[in-house]
Amino acid sequence: MTLLSGHLREAGYCLMDTCLRLSNNVVRIPDLSVFHEFPAERVPTSPPFVTIEIVSPDNRHADLIRKLDEYQVWGVEHVWLVEPELKAFYSFDARGLIRVTAFELPGLRIDAAELFAEALK
Repeated sequence: MTLLSGHLREAGYCLMDTCLRLSNNVVRIPDLSVFHEFPAERVPTSPPFVTIEIVSPDNRHADLIRKLDEYQVWGVEHVWLVEPELKAFYSFDARGLIRVTAFELPGLRIDAAELFAEALK
């Protein structure tokens, strides 16, 4: 997570495990969130432009999909998933999960194979 967040700092303010208030009764904590500007609120009520969930062994698929869908509906422009065991990146949108070779933002490209190779060093 730290390695990925280091790359994402080029895109904006990258925060780890930050509570996000999606509605009055829904708070989520993505593994990484990237904001254009540092959030003024302790628990942001406006969406970041990127959220990333990193799959861990105790995650249930249905719970992950539910969270990703909530982020997308809330207005997060880029909803991404990292599957470390498979060394895979996924993008999530209205079509569902789509495996991608890289996460891309204007001026930034994070290649999955390169990131996982870097993690092994």
